[in-house]
Amino acid sequence: MPLILDNSMQVDLDNVDDLFGDDVPLSIPVRPQGKQLQQRLDELRNRGACQAVAWSKSGTIASLAPDGLTLELRFLRCHPDTGAWELSEPTTCDLVKGTPAIPLVHLEWGTTNTPDLAVIDAAGRVALVSFAISLNHPFITRKWETDTIDDLHGIAGCYWLPVAPTNQQKPFNVMYGPANKSGNGYQYESSFVHAIGPNHPHSAKSALFCVSSGGMLKMYWSQNNGRMEETTMELESINTSDELVTHAAFASDKKHLLAAVATSSRQLKLLKIEIQWGGPGSSSEKITMPQNARLNPALVETHIASASWLYAGPNETNYDASMAELSFLHVLPAVMDNTGSSTVPPLIMTVRSRNVGDGSFQSAQSVLDRWEAIESKQSLDSAFEQLGNRRNSVSSDLPNTIKLKKLESIVINKVVIGIQDIQYRKVLLLTMSDGSIEYRDRFTFEEIYANEDLTKVMTLRQVGWTFSDSGPCHQVAFSPTCCSMIQIGDDAKVRWNKLEYPLGDIGSSPQDPHYPATIAALSIAAASCLWHQSNCDDLLAVVQHLATRKRFLPDWISEIIRILKIQVDYSEETHHDSLMRNSPLQSCLSIMSSLGFRGETRRRSFQSKFAIISLNMRNVVILITLASNTPMNIREKMSPLDEHEVVEALAGCAKWSVDLLCWLVDCLFELMNDDNFIQRLNPQRFGELNQYLHDRNDVSLHLLLSSSSRSFVSAVCRRISLLENISNKAIEFYKRQASGDQQGGAKPPNPQLQQAYQKMQQVTSTSLIKVTEFEKLLNILASDIRQTYAQCIPGMARNRPNPPQGKQMDIAIKNTQAHFEMAMLLSGSLGSYFLPVLSKLFAKDLPAFRKLTDPAKLFFADFELLGVQDDRSSLAARKAKGVHVDIFKRTELRSGCGTSRWRRCTRCTAVMEDVFGSRPGFTFVLAQQRKCSCSGYWALLPKGKLVL
Repeated sequence: MPLILDNSMQVDLDNVDDLFGDDVPLSIPVRPQGKQLQQRLDELRNRGACQAVAWSKSGTIASLAPDGLTLELRFLRCHPDTGAWELSEPTTCDLVKGTPAIPLVHLEWGTTNTPDLAVIDAAGRVALVSFAISLNHPFITRKWETDTIDDLHGIAGCYWLPVAPTNQQKPFNVMYGPANKSGNGYQYESSFVHAIGPNHPHSAKSALFCVSSGGMLKMYWSQNNGRMEETTMELESINTSDELVTHAAFASDKKHLLAAVATSSRQLKLLKIEIQWGGPGSSSEKITMPQNARLNPALVETHIASASWLYAGPNETNYDASMAELSFLHVLPAVMDNTGSSTVPPLIMTVRSRNVGDGSFQSAQSVLDRWEAIESKQSLDSAFEQLGNRRNSVSSDLPNTIKLKKLESIVINKVVIGIQDIQYRKVLLLTMSDGSIEYRDRFTFEEIYANEDLTKVMTLRQVGWTFSDSGPCHQVAFSPTCCSMIQIGDDAKVRWNKLEYPLGDIGSSPQDPHYPATIAALSIAAASCLWHQSNCDDLLAVVQHLATRKRFLPDWISEIIRILKIQVDYSEETHHDSLMRNSPLQSCLSIMSSLGFRGETRRRSFQSKFAIISLNMRNVVILITLASNTPMNIREKMSPLDEHEVVEALAGCAKWSVDLLCWLVDCLFELMNDDNFIQRLNPQRFGELNQYLHDRNDVSLHLLLSSSSRSFVSAVCRRISLLENISNKAIEFYKRQASGDQQGGAKPPNPQLQQAYQKMQQVTSTSLIKVTEFEKLLNILASDIRQTYAQCIPGMARNRPNPPQGKQMDIAIKNTQAHFEMAMLLSGSLGSYFLPVLSKLFAKDLPAFRKLTDPAKLFFADFELLGVQDDRSSLAARKAKGVHVDIFKRTELRSGCGTSRWRRCTRCTAVMEDVFGSRPGFTFVLAQQRKCSCSGYWALLPKGKLVL
């Protein structure tokens, strides 16, 4: 008799009727964790240092190829054609390579502003590369050829020392946030956090610590001559004959390092490491050493406490052997609690994880074990105390001891694949194998920022922003802002994941709750990055889609200015030093420039155009100033003005500067002849003026009315006059030399330098406008604005309800004036008090200046070098010509021409030739162009390519 199963039944398994006749979807869920995750867990258990992707504070994303043979470098960059932010193509670094037998296994970024990258292979060899100029083209500072290959040299953990604060008199960092809701806006908290050591005694330097599996502590550090050296010490706390170090972690704790090590015998040990920079026996206290002082560091180990790291708590379910292996070890130093009244002791944390195994019904699980290093007072037995009292010779006071106190374990039903501390070690950021993240409070270890909270905002996550669900994740690296991350999943591919707002529209006004909350969270993130001088390009990518909203950019920038207390009012200052040094203002202008950029051959927004012109003026002024006024301490070693490469670059800057002033005057003349503009210079229609200028995309008037940009224009005028004077003196010198040489029959020296000065003189002496007269016009306008402020603002302050008195009135006047200047900086509407100023400018001052120029020559002049003309015909001509302008030399560049490769700014997409100085003066001036004029970072393009 045939079996029933011999014949197949026709069953639609996509939908099966339930008992009540309704279709029920029937599917077997695919288990997300697989073989690749198990392999990753095995790596984490076997070797504490096995991070294959890392993101530097300057923006370089380093990753190891899946086979461990090559190092790849990526970065976020704005596409020059569309203005869209994307992850770049990888650049393979040829300086460090692994082999099939000894692959590359770990990456660790340094903490300096020009970060070093430690590349470590499976044998524990350490190579160091430095990214001094571009994000994808490093220089090697330490090779590993002399490192021995030994199984006991594999690295279990490593750590870079923090960089000493630049101002030793104020050794503090500032933590911005949270933002507390007040009405429709937010008030920002900020707190000071002591900058902890130990540090490298030379400013802007760091040092790398590594612990090998054999218990050897190594420190790689920079000598006073820049050469990398090594100091080693065998850890006495590790018995190498019986145990190996599997994991190690470090933390800076005031004057020394805390080192936590986990061993194969399941021991957890806490050590204190002192650095005696002056040599054995020298003080490890923070001492000031001259930059040229030769270092001879010694390391001193002190054992603090130990315990067993294997602890099966009552919350662990279905305990198995896989949970008896560590995957992470992390140590946190003592910190002040949130009240600021008491200190929380150091904390050691371990993670033990298990995956869902094939054929197993056990769930994924991670156990976070914690130990506090508690100091306790020792006491003698009473009998010994009595004995000591009788003899009066034995003190009963014993030194305090430190013990590791086990805290309650935290169980998470996911696999933890990444852990780092943020917000000055007060918050832990955990990443799971499914791509999700958790924020944990350092003191309570409770999850935070998980729910929406618009009353007290610290992160975008509290406002509803989330990372997209991008599937399995085995390795992760967060950006400096923590607003995006790089993930590596089952396919071993590197992918970029940034925060998004999935809940619809955030709104566009303070009345929409999520709009001001988003602005507040973005402002805190930006302020922190500006304070640390970290790359925040991913933040620009996150908010790029919001930039088209009319109020978004002004609202965001004004909050950043408010948090950081950035000076924007320069109406009272005649010198420009403080303006040029105002790097936070430069960063704000850079954000304005970036968010209004839509591609090289597309029209910029009004704010973007205003900002990029201001940034380029600042850059030109700084280059001319440094080249012509060499600092006293290096003046004896070099004279940049005696090198033709420097003078040629300055001649290009002079040409650009003269063209800018001529273009600016031509725009003002055009407004003066525009009836539609002049008709709006009356009280009835003055409110329409700002929108009219925005429609025309004409920023010339705002460049003169905003005190900061007006000061940039004034500084440009002075630098042109300076270069004219320098070139005239040089030409006179060459004339005298030529007449003397003709009598003596000698050839004139250095014809290239002479030609460069001739070019500079021609540029400065043939300007279509009289630069000195234009500077006088600026001074008259500045005086009129100051007088207007003095007449109007005090009355406004007195007419307020409960007007301030005395010194408070002075503060109120100053704040009101700064508010007006901020509105002008952000291209806001012009106040009615400006009407008399503008009427005088266009009716009297500008017509008088026009008599000194030839408007026809200005009208037909070629301003292509500036790249500011954005009418359709100009944009089309620029696209057809395919010419770029070198941001350093201010000369035209053509792709495929010349022998040099190009650098391209990842933010504003500006370019310059990748030139190197062979002479000291040119090297000094070129060093000022390590970053773009917009403060963006450079990427080196392959030969003949415009985009990477």
